[in-house]
Amino acid sequence: MKDTGKRMTDDSWGVARDELCKRLGRHSYASWIEPLQLTGLEERVARFNVPTNFIGDWVARNYAEHILRELRAQGVAVDRLEFSVAAQGGLPAGRPRDGAAPAPAAAGTGPSAAPVAEGELPGAPLDQRFTFDSFVVGKPNELAHAAARRVAEGGPVTFNPLFLYGGVGLGKTHLMHAIAHDLQARRPDLRVLYLSAEQFMYRFVQALRERQIMDFKGLFRSVDVLMVDDVQFIAGKDSTQEEFFHTFNALVDQNKQIVISADRAPGEIKDLEDRIKSRLQCGLVVDLHPTDYELRLGILQQKVEVYRQQYRGLTLAPGVLEFLAHRIATNVRVLEGALTRLFAFASLVGREITLDLAQDCLADILRASDRKVTIEEIQRKVAEHYNVRLSDLIGPKRVRTIARPRQIAMYLAKQMTLRSLPEIGRRFGGRDHTTILYGVKKIEELISTDSQLADDLQLLRRMLEA
Repeated sequence: MKDTGKRMTDDSWGVARDELCKRLGRHSYASWIEPLQLTGLEERVARFNVPTNFIGDWVARNYAEHILRELRAQGVAVDRLEFSVAAQGGLPAGRPRDGAAPAPAAAGTGPSAAPVAEGELPGAPLDQRFTFDSFVVGKPNELAHAAARRVAEGGPVTFNPLFLYGGVGLGKTHLMHAIAHDLQARRPDLRVLYLSAEQFMYRFVQALRERQIMDFKGLFRSVDVLMVDDVQFIAGKDSTQEEFFHTFNALVDQNKQIVISADRAPGEIKDLEDRIKSRLQCGLVVDLHPTDYELRLGILQQKVEVYRQQYRGLTLAPGVLEFLAHRIATNVRVLEGALTRLFAFASLVGREITLDLAQDCLADILRASDRKVTIEEIQRKVAEHYNVRLSDLIGPKRVRTIARPRQIAMYLAKQMTLRSLPEIGRRFGGRDHTTILYGVKKIEELISTDSQLADDLQLLRRMLEA
C-alpha cells in the first residue's frame, strides 16, 4: 500500500468517523464503530482490525453501507470492507506473514474470536429515540411503564425477571431501550447487555462452532442487567433454550436483573420448555394492552410538537389528529408513520393539513387499517372480561365457568373474523370444527333469552372494535 493512500484514508476515516457518530448516535458509535482500526486501503478494499469476529460480522451486516457512504463522501474510492481479528504482534489474525489479504470476518468463518475486553458488551444498538421522555403513557401501558421505570432506577431487584408482552407496535422494545438508556445514565458502573433472542442464539451457535463456549458463558454471566427482546424466537430451539435456561439461573442466583419481552405471555409460547416458562413467570409479567383512543391521540399530539419545529409554517386543521387516532387503531408504528407521511406530503405540496388531504394522502393506510380483529385478541379480551386464564380458555377444561366464555370467544371469532371453522378450531387448542360450530350455535340460542349474555357480547364487540 502506498503511503499517500494511507494518509488519505486515515484523514478520510477520521472525518467519516465523526459523521458516523452524528448519524448513528453516541451509543451505537461507541459499541460498533469506535473499536474499528483502519489498516489500509488496497485495490478499493478498506481493511479494518476488530476486537472479535462477532463485532466484525455485526458491522459488516449492519453498518457496512453507512461506512462506505461516508468514506465515498470523503472522496475515497472504495467498493467493499474487510474485517479481521487482530492478533498479538500487530498482524491481523489469520493473515499470513507474506502479506496475503485476510479473509473478511463472517459468521462461522475466520479465526477464533478474541476474548471480549473488559466493559465491552457487543449487544444490539439502542435507538436514541426510544426514551422514557418520548414514551406516551396511558391506561393500556401504565403498569408496564411503571415497572420499567422501577428497573431503570438501578436499585435492588424487586421483581426478577420483568417480563413484558404484547402485540406488534405496543411499546415493548421502546420500554426496553428506555430502561437501557436510563441505566447507562444513572449507573454507568453497571454492565448492561441488550439484544434480541435471535442475536443470543446467533452468538451461542457461533461460540459452539468456534469452540468458544466458555467465553460465551463468561460474557453473558458477567453482566449486571440482561435484556432479551422477542424471547419467543428461541422456542423449539433446544440447545439455545438449554443455554438460555442456565444463563437465566446463573444471573438470578447472583441477584442480577433480567428483562424479557415477547409477543405473548410465557405460558402461551408454543414449544418453549416448561421449566423456562416457569422461570419466566416467577417475576412480574406485564401485558401491554392494545392502545385505546386516548393513548393514540396522546402519541399523535406528542409527535406533532416535534414536527411543528421541523415543518415550520404548516398548519394543522382541527379534527385531523382525532380522525387518525380513531381510524388507525392496530399499530402505533403505522400511526406514527402515517403522521410522518402526512406532514412530508403537505410540506411538498405547500398545503394545509386538512381532513381531505389526510384521506387522500393516507388512502392506502386507512384501507389497510380498517379494524381487523384477530382470534388472539378475542380470546384475550374474553378471558379478561370473565376473569379466566387464557391458557384455560383454549385448554381442555370443561367446567362451566370456562366452557361458556370459551363458547363466547368461538362465537365472536366466527362473527368478527374471516377465519374458517377448522382454522378457529386450531386456535382453540386444536379442536374439531364441529366443536366450534356447536359452541357458535349454543351462543346464538342463548342470546334471545339471556339478557346478561347479550349485554356482555355487545360490550365485548365494542371493546374489540375500538
